[in-house]
Amino acid sequence: GAGAASRTGGVYIPPFKLAMMNKGLEDKGSSEYQRMTWDALKKSINGLINKVNRANIPNILQELFAENLVRGRGLLCRSLMKAQAASPTFSQVYAAVVSVVNTKMPQFGELLLMRLIVQFRKAFRRNNKSILLASTRFLAHLVNQQVAGEIIALQILALLLEQPTDDSVEVSVGFVRECGFVLQDLSPAAFSGVFERLRAILHEGSIDKRVQYMIEGLFATRKSNFRDNPGVLPELDLVEADDQITHEDLSLDDEFDVEESLDYFNFDENYEENEQAYEAIKREILGEDSSSGEESSDGSEAGDEMGGGDAYDDEDEEEAVQRQRLDLNDQTETDVIALRRTIYLTIMSSLDFEECAHKLLRMKIDEHENEICLMVIECCSQERTYMRFYGLLAQRFCMLNKQIQEHFVDCFKQQYSTIHRLETNKLRNVATLFAHLFHSDALSWEALQYIHLNEQETTASSRIFIKILCQEMAEFLGLAKLNQRFKDPYMQPFFAGLFPKDNPKNTRFAINFFTSIGLGGLTDDLREHLRNAPKMIMQQESSSSDSSSSSLSSSSSSSSSLSSSSSSSSSLSS
Repeated sequence: GAGAASRTGGVYIPPFKLAMMNKGLEDKGSSEYQRMTWDALKKSINGLINKVNRANIPNILQELFAENLVRGRGLLCRSLMKAQAASPTFSQVYAAVVSVVNTKMPQFGELLLMRLIVQFRKAFRRNNKSILLASTRFLAHLVNQQVAGEIIALQILALLLEQPTDDSVEVSVGFVRECGFVLQDLSPAAFSGVFERLRAILHEGSIDKRVQYMIEGLFATRKSNFRDNPGVLPELDLVEADDQITHEDLSLDDEFDVEESLDYFNFDENYEENEQAYEAIKREILGEDSSSGEESSDGSEAGDEMGGGDAYDDEDEEEAVQRQRLDLNDQTETDVIALRRTIYLTIMSSLDFEECAHKLLRMKIDEHENEICLMVIECCSQERTYMRFYGLLAQRFCMLNKQIQEHFVDCFKQQYSTIHRLETNKLRNVATLFAHLFHSDALSWEALQYIHLNEQETTASSRIFIKILCQEMAEFLGLAKLNQRFKDPYMQPFFAGLFPKDNPKNTRFAINFFTSIGLGGLTDDLREHLRNAPKMIMQQESSSSDSSSSSLSSSSSSSSSLSSSSSSSSSLSS
């Protein structure tokens, strides 16, 4: 009963009644006064953590240090973990807050890491995927900020990949994507070992297709050197490398005391001494005593010397505020989201494609025509099986509006480059939709230039996409007509990637691919080119040798003429 009573919270008390109750609390050594300051500290820390973002993080940190973080370090850990679990996209911001506080109070950073490790172990034992994802993402960004060492990151990956399941591999892929940029520099050998293990899991084929695509996407991310996942964003790089304190002695196998008692109110007999001690720490961190004194003295001197300076300062501030108001832009994309919702409801409520096209054209959304293309593709991909409705709708828009046709070409390029992110069913629907647009000539076949059919530039997903695309086109046009279209002399530069002749290895790969999907008839030109390739190489070599021999003969003749001229000149001189 006493333990329950010591916790914060309880029955709601109206503010006016609470003010009357607290009016007589002047004894700082009393339990009631300390409980009141504890509640205020808890509310303040929760409020500051809930409103922190990239823009205001310096101001929030100053306000945080103004609170007694030694007394409230348990509250700060708890608030950060709850906020990060609720908003994982802000993990980088919360990790930046931890990195700054950790430089001044290392015991706070150590306590947070211990709690996160314990939370991770519990979630792993209970197979709680949501908590696993949140805790690993937070730990990944703490590794990026050099609060946690790379050892704990590698231990987590070893544990997740030891006995791979769909969930454990998915969590490990997300973890590597978040902190891979930093891990590859800190421990390159172990990092390569992680990818070797992922490659082995991929070859075993025991996990779900969706997770296999995630692993392939991770390999593509590594190939791009984690371009979209930098370790620390420039605006969140707040601590110098020399000032950072890294807790490298923590291990996943250690037993930790997470000090849960710090999360609840405890009576402090030395309350006033501890408060004064933190005031000294606060002045050392924020430098309030010296800076405030200097600012006040400087301000008074400036006021004496420049009597009208304040008026000019006020005017400058007003102009700056007005300028800021003029520069404000709505970056929440509220209008675009509302437009997408309208387009979606229009598509879903239409009986046929003609009615749908008529309704969408009446909306007159000239500035956001690309949204129509994106929503048609998105709605098509969400269906269980391909519906011809979407192909006819996209065809109608391409025929009516040249601008929308260009947007669909851009969408084809984007969809092909990110096709590994789609599940098999979505991939099939999208490929069938574009096949309809190509065989109906609603979309220019020049868009096929973005496909490069070779072993290096294709993935399993992109090869499935090309297979379905070509098979659907062959089904509608017939193999003979499709082959005739692919042999069009004018279009050959645009089909150079789909039917490569730059390298015999790529040519053989394309021949084998089309033969394996039942479209070997499209590869007659490639087979002829491969058959004549040695002769062409020999002709090029012979022509190059002839040109070199001719250049040598011309140089020898010129040297002989020079020698004869020199002999004649010597005879004349004699």
